[in-house]
Amino acid sequence: MNFLKYILLFIPVIMFAQTNEVEQDSTEVEYLIIEGDSVPRTVIDLDEVMLLHKLKFDSKKDRIRYLILRRKTIKVYPYAKMAADRLDSLNTRLESLTRKRDKKRYTKMIQKYIEGEFSDELKKMTRTEGQILVKLIHRQTGRTTFNLVKELRSGWRAFWYNTTANMFDISLKREFDPVNEKEDYLIEDILQRNFQSGRLERQKSAIDFDFYDLTDKWLGSNTK
Repeated sequence: MNFLKYILLFIPVIMFAQTNEVEQDSTEVEYLIIEGDSVPRTVIDLDEVMLLHKLKFDSKKDRIRYLILRRKTIKVYPYAKMAADRLDSLNTRLESLTRKRDKKRYTKMIQKYIEGEFSDELKKMTRTEGQILVKLIHRQTGRTTFNLVKELRSGWRAFWYNTTANMFDISLKREFDPVNEKEDYLIEDILQRNFQSGRLERQKSAIDFDFYDLTDKWLGSNTK
């Protein structure tokens, strides 16, 4: 499934993060350092916690389907998250390079690294796992895999990869649409539960939706 790894071949290795500096004085009062000024903290930061409904299934078959979807989603989500992280870093890095030759050399270097690091794992994905990956890439970046390929390479290359993917019943144009697709809502449900448990690292969706509204829409009285 070489077309699945294509979008990951153009995402850089180096990631940048910024953190706020925190210090404590002898009286155990915590301060934040903001542009050189010490500001006393008067509140305690707490991580956001979502109140999730209890899982209920209409049949054993529905439960099995959910468990299969959960396994596949947990498997491919890290690749979608990596795509979003690396895409941001790639854009930041390329903006700092002025010469076209340097940009081309940097992108090629990253291609080789990602291909050697992740291609074997991506080849092991099934058709359904590949399609979930495509949808999650859209969730994480706000752009379809097709458009990302088109932006990073060319319209012809994007068309070719989409045609190849269609041979395997996978569309690179598929969007993550939990508002209109129940399976996508279930994928989001799986993500939220595993974010909360710590099994998956949380990354905010680039797609705007309200999870609780979606729960009411798709599950209705089953959530009460």
